Amino acid sequence: MTRYTLVATASFGLEAVVRAELSALGFGEARTEDRRVIFEGGPQEVARCNIRLRAADRVMLRLSEFPVGDFDALYEGVRAVRWTDLMAPSPAVVVEARSTRSKISSVPAIQSVSKKAIVDALSRGKSLSRMEESGPRYTVEVAIAHDRASVLLDTTGPGLHKRGYRAAGGEAPMRENLAAALVLLSRWDPSRPFADPLCGSGTIPIEAALIAGNIAPGISRRFAAEEWPAFPRAVWKAAREEARSAERRDAACLIEASDRDAKIVETARRNAERAGVGSRIGFRCAKLDSFGPSGDFGCMVCNPPYGERLGEAREVEDLYRAMGRLFGRLDTWSLFVLTAHEGFQKLFGAPATKNRKLYNGNLRCWFYQYYGPLPPSHRCAEGAAVLT
Repeated sequence: MTRYTLVATASFGLEAVVRAELSALGFGEARTEDRRVIFEGGPQEVARCNIRLRAADRVMLRLSEFPVGDFDALYEGVRAVRWTDLMAPSPAVVVEARSTRSKISSVPAIQSVSKKAIVDALSRGKSLSRMEESGPRYTVEVAIAHDRASVLLDTTGPGLHKRGYRAAGGEAPMRENLAAALVLLSRWDPSRPFADPLCGSGTIPIEAALIAGNIAPGISRRFAAEEWPAFPRAVWKAAREEARSAERRDAACLIEASDRDAKIVETARRNAERAGVGSRIGFRCAKLDSFGPSGDFGCMVCNPPYGERLGEAREVEDLYRAMGRLFGRLDTWSLFVLTAHEGFQKLFGAPATKNRKLYNGNLRCWFYQYYGPLPPSHRCAEGAAVLT
């Protein structure tokens, strides 16, 4: 089958996490760029990556790159792509565009010129003022930076964070792929306890449970490229069968989650049931001060409130102090906290072992990592599971 240059896009700071996932899937030659990881593959790899990647935003085909100093060059470059090999008859084509520090900067004009170039290429020399668009949807991204254009085709559709299990979130639900990345960035594996004492709608513990069972995050949803003739349905069926055969649904693990709001705990429990991991997570309603996780050498991963809203600052500061007191009682545990609050370490009462800049949506955050001791059975490989 045809081979493509594939792009797994990622939020800033998570490129290494996605690259590690690709390596685990057998893509040893993946390389990182800003907010994306580049690798090679065909339709089978597109299907596998859409179904199984946890921390990526989407999977795209990089179709062309070329210098572009004016709209004529843009038109010719886009038109030169072999669109007839990729698209079904009467495709519904949507062009998204962006431009950074380039001579041509009008996004609507870039979209219009690119769409015309695609229509002209598909018309095979026929004069068409417009094209019937009754077929599958194709979203084309034209990204121009420093007078160089990249043309990409989105195989995913709705972003990979759309797992399908979260019918409702809390006041500020975290995207599922960011939650999965936080778990992957910790040193947790299913042989150790896991806890989130500020679980909200349950996204972090649910993603941990999916990881524990090696359950593919996209196993139950559909993707844009499934409607494309160039990506046969048999490929998607095989990728799903492979993912299901790799599941560890009987694997033992201890995952605990709590929140002080009984209604949101019930929401989290329902979300976990929809994700198929309800039996793996022990939910309870509890204030932070009374939360005591079970076991030793565990990982606590949480996304507490940031205090961004007017009137919340005092309450959030008290919460961070309470987190410090709780963690002080857990001398064998590791703690991982995502927050945008710049004073977190001072309020918590201890500097982090390490911190990492990440983004929760458009909000700059820090992932504070407090490493506790590893279990005796893990110490010979200390650091091996820590992504840098």
